[in-house]
Amino acid sequence: MVQPTTTASAWPDEPVPLSIDTAPVPAYGDGSLADLLPTLAAGLGVPGFEPRIAELTPADRVCVFLIDGLGWEQVKAHPAEAPFLASLLDSSRGGTGRPLTSGFPATTATSLASVGTGLPPGSHGLAGYTVRDPDTGELMNQLRWRPWTPPRVWQPYPTVFQLADAAGVRTSQVSSPAFQDTPLTKVALSGGTFHGRLSGEERMDFAARQLAGADRALVYTYYSEVDGAGHRFGVDSDAWRGQLMHADQLVQRLAEQLPARSALYVTADHGMVDIPFDEESRIDFDEDWELRAGVALLGGEGRARHVYAVPGAEADVLAVWREVLGDRFWVAGREEAIDAGWFGPHIDERVLGRIGDVVAAAHDDVALTASLAEPHESAMAGMHGSMTPAEQLVPLLEVRT
Repeated sequence: MVQPTTTASAWPDEPVPLSIDTAPVPAYGDGSLADLLPTLAAGLGVPGFEPRIAELTPADRVCVFLIDGLGWEQVKAHPAEAPFLASLLDSSRGGTGRPLTSGFPATTATSLASVGTGLPPGSHGLAGYTVRDPDTGELMNQLRWRPWTPPRVWQPYPTVFQLADAAGVRTSQVSSPAFQDTPLTKVALSGGTFHGRLSGEERMDFAARQLAGADRALVYTYYSEVDGAGHRFGVDSDAWRGQLMHADQLVQRLAEQLPARSALYVTADHGMVDIPFDEESRIDFDEDWELRAGVALLGGEGRARHVYAVPGAEADVLAVWREVLGDRFWVAGREEAIDAGWFGPHIDERVLGRIGDVVAAAHDDVALTASLAEPHESAMAGMHGSMTPAEQLVPLLEVRT
């Protein structure tokens, strides 16, 4: 009996690693979250600022309403649950109907710092959910600020709010009282006066009064529950849709109270994707000896990882991660990620060591979890952090009076 001949074509093709060049780098400089407040400050006449988002026109009274976790694609996909937001889609980015980009990684601490300072992550330095502190060698959680680190050493730049307040613009933040004294608020959103209000409705009403109280005003307000429902239940859940409906009502409530000569901008810090609860979609770092080899610390989050290698093992770790994950993640060495512009056009010296020796950003609907080290984060249904459109694109919806 003649046996069939085995040829190379009989074997499945090896996965081809994603090229770093295919990663959709944020539009730093003219279309990212970091460009929003400098543009608005320039319109208010604050010295030292130039408009970066060319499509926006000045207003005397400006309010930025940031809805945590409300990505551009999620707004477009849910017109029934968010009719008022959907009616504003054509107004986005000065009437172009286009979104902004969040910045990398697309995560709350990084994005809020980009919004408040007007700087990309490579400058303000909050370059991930958790990053290595080069001075201590420990992982620093920049959302929860653990372990405690002197805020103004970690992020030394003034916020746009501080500069606007110094220039005579009535500047205020209207948010949950729980955020008033957090280090993240101090380094990213401080300046002017913080007004703590518990309910979303109270925040909308008070923000409108703050706008009306001065000829030149800059007001920031925030709602976090859309993000919370997405993490816990996923963006394809009734709980998430319920929060979206409530956020839509809040935006309309504020829009209907805007005083004359005002502009309201509704934006977000990131979008979100649901990650299936199966082994192919959730790769557990703590159970994978191959990915753990040579790794001293694992930072970031499931869809945007900073990987810190044991000294001398950097090249080997990069090679293994690219081989194992490279068809599902964009996997870059530190210099490759910097040169590609992932963290912005410039990296401050103090920030270099915070960026991983290897940086991995998810391309597919997949996450690299750590079930032992990060049990809470690993159990989330919805996640974010990477550069896919569902995570990276955020609205800039506009209402003017």
